[in-house]
Amino acid sequence: MKQAESFLLNTSGTSLINHAPLLRLNALDFSDLWDDEDLELDSIDEDSSLTSANQIAASPIPPPPPPSAPPLPVASELPRLSGCRTLRLHWSELLSLQPLPRVGRFGPHSIWAGLEPVLLDTNRLEYLFESKSSSNSALCSLMERQRQKQPCVCVLGVKRSNIITIALSSLPPAHLLPPAIFSMDNTVLDREDIQRLQMLVPTEDELNLIKEAKAQAPRSPLGPAEQCLLTLENIPHLSARLQLWAFTLDHDNLEREIAEPLFHLKLAMEQLAANQTFRCILATVLAIGNFLNGCKAKGFELSYLGKLSQVRDTHGRQPLLHHVCVLLLQLYPQSSDLYSDITAVTKASKCDYTQVQVNLSQLESLCKASWDQLRLLEKDGKKKKGGGRKEEGGEEATLHHRLHQFLKDCEERLKVLRAVHRRVMNRFHSFLLFLGYSRSMVRETSAEAFCKTVSDFALEYRATRNTILQQREKEKEKEREKDSQNTPKLKIRHQQSPSDENQEQVKLEEVLKTPESSSSFHFDFTLPRQRSKRDIHSRRLKW
Repeated sequence: MKQAESFLLNTSGTSLINHAPLLRLNALDFSDLWDDEDLELDSIDEDSSLTSANQIAASPIPPPPPPSAPPLPVASELPRLSGCRTLRLHWSELLSLQPLPRVGRFGPHSIWAGLEPVLLDTNRLEYLFESKSSSNSALCSLMERQRQKQPCVCVLGVKRSNIITIALSSLPPAHLLPPAIFSMDNTVLDREDIQRLQMLVPTEDELNLIKEAKAQAPRSPLGPAEQCLLTLENIPHLSARLQLWAFTLDHDNLEREIAEPLFHLKLAMEQLAANQTFRCILATVLAIGNFLNGCKAKGFELSYLGKLSQVRDTHGRQPLLHHVCVLLLQLYPQSSDLYSDITAVTKASKCDYTQVQVNLSQLESLCKASWDQLRLLEKDGKKKKGGGRKEEGGEEATLHHRLHQFLKDCEERLKVLRAVHRRVMNRFHSFLLFLGYSRSMVRETSAEAFCKTVSDFALEYRATRNTILQQREKEKEKEREKDSQNTPKLKIRHQQSPSDENQEQVKLEEVLKTPESSSSFHFDFTLPRQRSKRDIHSRRLKW
């Protein structure tokens, strides 16, 4: 396939985009992005399924899950109780699933086609969500409410003079600034110092005022602000030097601000597509909604997930989300809390992908402007080469060579970044189609809004699920306490050791075997005893 950029082709004419190193930005690996994802949503060929299928066969991506078992009778196909009306879910149902334009990253079918049917206790649902006039009016009103010494020569103004004086307090001495700026020495000036210097670049009017005042009073010293501006005037093309220097320091951060949100979005799509709990939730909500609405919708717009906590049953006033959690714990005991599984979705929800596009354009503009600034410095260096010292000319040439290599590397990385941005956003559009969204809905849905909807729902789902599990644990604890209070003797017997029980049994058998045992005497014949004459005499007297 012909690539969009010539840099993605090697000398033999074969594509390099399938190799990992080309789509790797520092520690972020985008090498699994496909060549077809260069294409926009509207330019995808409907008849290119064969080519895409061949790409899937050659790629290391695992195949889609096997088809589910034969369909079971779902809730919408079960009989309804006569005369019973239930609350309706005001969702945007998908009455039909549009065929995907091609075999994409997430499989040949939408997520709804692979969901397993869910069996529901329809009698209980009818009881819980029985339609009542008061409840309906309350629900409608709720839905409606839901719709963000010697006098110095000072000619500068007071405000401008104060700005310069404050900046100088954080900068090295003024006479050390020119050599540090010429060599772009990061050990002398850091990024914040460069930003301060950019605020101090003098204008022509300021320099003219200072020179005129100095000519009128040649023996009077200049003020600190005026002296600083005159010192900076001796640095040719100061603004261009500072901008180029700032770009060399900012480039990695600017690139990271673009690449990291794209990586979060790519990982978020992978986590959602592979998460079984997410699929179980969709299947359960779809089954409940089809039953309550008496329809056979193929799916629903995922924005409705955020409204599950607003719909309450008409008996216990429990939210629909509570019943969804109970059903999942009953039908899918191995399911997770969802929120812990989709951390990338939460990270992506905090990114502004419109700003990512703006940042990418700004990075391109800064890179282009840096080339212009470097050419200006090189041109100026050639003019002064004859009059300057050989040492200084060699240092400047070395610096220009280093900057030239840096900007060439920036251009190559910028090409990779453009390809990554285009393919990730195209994959997101394909992912929305996989979720059943129409093309018009895809164009209107932003990545951060979608991720925020799913992340907020997952957080609410986890909180509801944890509350249910805690309540169940408390009930079990109460049952254990009740059982322990009803059987205290059994508890004591369990606490006795086996050796104590054996000793008691032996003593009891010996007492029963003794023929002279009576209620009057309680001799322990198991122990030796010496009888005295006094005891015998007392016994005779008593008898």
